[in-house]
Formats: sequence, structure tokens, C-alpha cells
Amino acid sequence: MHLRIEGHTLPGRDCGPGPGFPGVSGIEVAVQRKDRPAELLDPQPGDAPTATWTLPCTFTADGELRGPYVQNRLGGRFVYLSWAGRQPKEEASRMVRRAKLMLADVPPEVLAEARRRGALVGRLALTDAKGHPLCGRVVPPAIVWSAGEPSQL
Repeated sequence: MHLRIEGHTLPGRDCGPGPGFPGVSGIEVAVQRKDRPAELLDPQPGDAPTATWTLPCTFTADGELRGPYVQNRLGGRFVYLSWAGRQPKEEASRMVRRAKLMLADVPPEVLAEARRRGALVGRLALTDAKGHPLCGRVVPPAIVWSAGEPSQL
């Protein structure tokens, strides 16, 4: 089984400051490994036309999705997209935001079909309404979940 995340409409490599946002340069986005915030899978530049990650996962006997990139905290299972960049007057890049792709909100019929076909696909825009890197809980309609074929990944 695979989980594929397909991001589009990225915010760019630099985002100016705004309310509650100090501004960031050198923006990249990646998938965070479970319980390892510093271990990021395949960072993509913030100005890429698209960003895609394919994650290995399995279903438990009770139908829950698990894998090295599937987090499990109160509120359900999810995948973190971590944003890194440099804030003003900083030399080093660091995590500045995270988006939480909520797997608990995948429609049951889509999850069942994905299990049968071998792949679950989530498509989403990676820029918020203010033009900044997407953050917070991401649920439909901000993410569209569908079943896919492993051969198409």
C-alpha cells in the first residue's frame, strides 16, 4: 500500500511578513518522519510547480493506516508536511510551519477503495489564503482524497 501526496500552488521561495507571520526566505517543504521532526523526506523548493511524495504504509487488522510517516496523536492519524526556511536576521534554516494532513477525514468509501486498489492519493494546494505556506489541520475540501493504482505512482 502507498500513500501519495500531490501538492500544487506552492508559495514561492520567499514570503514577506504578515499578521502572525514574520516572513521567511529559502522556503522548502517535506514530509516529516513519525516522531522524528528533524528527519524530513525529499525536501522540495517552495517555488516548485508541484511537490509529490510517495509513502509506504500498511493497514492494520482494524483498518487503520500505519507507516513510517503516519503520525498518531490525540485526534487521529495524520501526515505532517513541514516547512523550513530562514526568518529575518537568521543564518540557518529551521522549521517554521507544519500542515497536518488528517487521515481520519478520508471518506470511508475512498479509504476502502484505496485499500482494494493499493494506493491512497491526497491532492492539495500548498499556499494558504494569505499567500503563506499552508499550515494547521488540513481536511476536505482543502485536500481531495482518492483511490489510485500503485502502478501510477
